[in-house]
Amino acid sequence: MINNNGTLQEHSEKALSHSNRGLAYGDALFETIRYSGGKLFFWEDHYFRLMASMRIMRMEIPMNFTMEFLEEEIVKTIKASSQENNTVRVKMIVWRTAEGKYTPTTNDISYLISTEILETSFYTLDENFYEVELFKDFYINAGLLSTIKSNNKLINVLGSIYAKENDYNNCLLLNEKKQVVEALNGNLFLVNGYKIKTPPLTDGCLNGVMRKQLIAIIGQLPDYILEETSISPFELQKADELFITNVITGLQPISKYRKKEYETKVATELLSKINVKARLG
Repeated sequence: MINNNGTLQEHSEKALSHSNRGLAYGDALFETIRYSGGKLFFWEDHYFRLMASMRIMRMEIPMNFTMEFLEEEIVKTIKASSQENNTVRVKMIVWRTAEGKYTPTTNDISYLISTEILETSFYTLDENFYEVELFKDFYINAGLLSTIKSNNKLINVLGSIYAKENDYNNCLLLNEKKQVVEALNGNLFLVNGYKIKTPPLTDGCLNGVMRKQLIAIIGQLPDYILEETSISPFELQKADELFITNVITGLQPISKYRKKEYETKVATELLSKINVKARLG
């Protein structure tokens, strides 16, 4: 089942028209949320990121778009799909409902909620070999629009194709200043001794919900110092660990980048704390 503006319908039913602005111009936003144990993980952060992104996109936020209303709509969709006892990946898309070409006739919005069952009820550390490479064909622009989850993900699509064609598990993306920004599907963290680095939002990385959670967790640990600072490609091979974060997988350790192979000690420690916070938060 999907939820199309509050109406539940089968996946096979028509949900989008050919004039949909998300389809035609990428004039849309989305959130991916993990549901497990009867709750939406980090729901408040997802909600406020969505509201902030809609303001950046100059979308008209409906009066009924409260945190409680959207949570009810998501849970309603999960229950209608008989998935309330499963772990679920929820995707919510919001697009501008308007005629017009580049200039919309209104800033009103519509939304669609879909779900997909996940295998594990809590975050686990993937110990399979995981190799990455830089994707240098195109660059992310360091700016505010790069920090939001819009439907403009061509670099991520092309980078994913490049990774698949060259037998890499993932790619790291660069901005126009040749700074390492993020992975194809999440934020990047670099561990070097007691220092943990992650690129700042000003470099163009996604304002990730798991990134925010992990920054807060590391800030409470006396053994580590967190730095939001630019990362050059030359630093990657000097690091002790590299890992990628997002709210669906949690934390993905990187095994190898070029000739350098990495540990997973800090990643393992942090993942256990992420699971605790997800359950309590």
